[in-house]
Amino acid sequence: AEKCDRGAVTKCQLGLLSLTRRHERSTVCLFHPQQVALTMRIHCRVVVIAVCLGVFLLLYFLGGNAADDPLLNEVVEEGSNYSRSPSEFGRDVAAKFDKKSSARVGVRAEEPLKGRKEGKAINRGASVNAKSKPKTNVARPVTRRRRAEEVMHLAVVACGNRLDETLTMVKSALLFSLKRITFHIFAEDPLAPQFKERLNQWPRSVSAKFQYRIYPITFSVGNADEWKKLFKPCAAQRLFLPVILKDVDSLLYVDTDVLFLRPMDDIWSLLKSFNSTQLAAMAPEHEVPKIGWYSRFARHPFYGVTGVNSGVMLMNLTRIRSTMFKNSMIPSGLSWEDILHPLYQKYKNHITWGDQDLLNIIFHYNPECLFIFPCQWNYRPDHCMYGSNCKGAEEEGVSILHGNRGVYHDDKQPAFKVVYDAIREFPFEDNMFQSLFYPIQTKFLDTVNTLCGRVPQVFLKQIEKTMRKVFEDKVVRHVRPHK
Repeated sequence: AEKCDRGAVTKCQLGLLSLTRRHERSTVCLFHPQQVALTMRIHCRVVVIAVCLGVFLLLYFLGGNAADDPLLNEVVEEGSNYSRSPSEFGRDVAAKFDKKSSARVGVRAEEPLKGRKEGKAINRGASVNAKSKPKTNVARPVTRRRRAEEVMHLAVVACGNRLDETLTMVKSALLFSLKRITFHIFAEDPLAPQFKERLNQWPRSVSAKFQYRIYPITFSVGNADEWKKLFKPCAAQRLFLPVILKDVDSLLYVDTDVLFLRPMDDIWSLLKSFNSTQLAAMAPEHEVPKIGWYSRFARHPFYGVTGVNSGVMLMNLTRIRSTMFKNSMIPSGLSWEDILHPLYQKYKNHITWGDQDLLNIIFHYNPECLFIFPCQWNYRPDHCMYGSNCKGAEEEGVSILHGNRGVYHDDKQPAFKVVYDAIREFPFEDNMFQSLFYPIQTKFLDTVNTLCGRVPQVFLKQIEKTMRKVFEDKVVRHVRPHK
């Protein structure tokens, strides 16, 4: 009986165990799918939140740029019908951006460049003008304005046998200058084709830095033959530059016997130093009044105490053309073109240095129009043959060398001739220190017993500094460090 009871209990236990396992299986079958569904819903919500965040950021950036982009304004306005699907809306945006990019290319090629201020006004767009101007559905192309490169203008007048001397001056300007230069060369008819032939033979790397225009010798008022004979042949041509070069705003005029020992950019920057009344700049004729020519011998009015030298003359031609100049003939004043001939007729029997004397007379009556730059920008034999009297050159070195008195072509002042010969013989694209500076430095040893050769640092200081800067710009800054 006990065995039967124990067997019954065992069966009962087995039955309960079987029932429990079936209950567990049924429980697993009931709750496992719900857990999976819950997990999937959580994942879906995370994905939806991520997508919404991405859409929000996309709309935020597009909306932020819409104020500056007329194209997006148009897209938003045309997209006011929300029945279109997002994919269609995206295709329209992409298509309009393609149209915008092609429109940009067309406008950049055809429209002239305008000022930076106008470009800023366009970029500000809706942030400034959206409140005052109604929206339009026309997409206007937006171009990136590029600032026009500044070009310096240099004028020279060449007559007679001044071809080589003029080309050496042009060469010196190109060797050291940074900005592009436009040369305005006024030459007699026989010299014009020679200038073209010689300039076109220069290396392409040099010709890329400049352009040139050749003009005939012309005088707009008075007797042309009389003007040509004033002082030196064709020297009076410089007086008519404001009248002839009407499309040029500012200009540097130099004589043919001038050499640049530093970038022309530096003297060009002096235009920014002019005040509201100044329209031209020159250096004094002398630094010491008691040895100056004008202060001792002039029989006509002249500027200041010692007069001015017109071999290097920086001009704002726009101001010159618009100014009425005071004079001793007409109280109301005369324009530049109208004052030249009557001034010459009045003083032609009293002037010695021709056009330079006329300029001195004009600025004697209009001193507020003249800016005076220091003597190192127009260094002449007078600054050293009577003893060194140009303090600016002693401190900084010569910036522009002016070899008047024919010192490039004789042995009276060999220090000037050494510099001229070295620049004339220097081959383009050679090493400046080896082929230009060292020959000058070596040959200067033969001039130390002359009046101007006694101060070699005056001639060598600035040109050495300039060559070092050119070397750094062309070589050192272009060498990339090895990784």
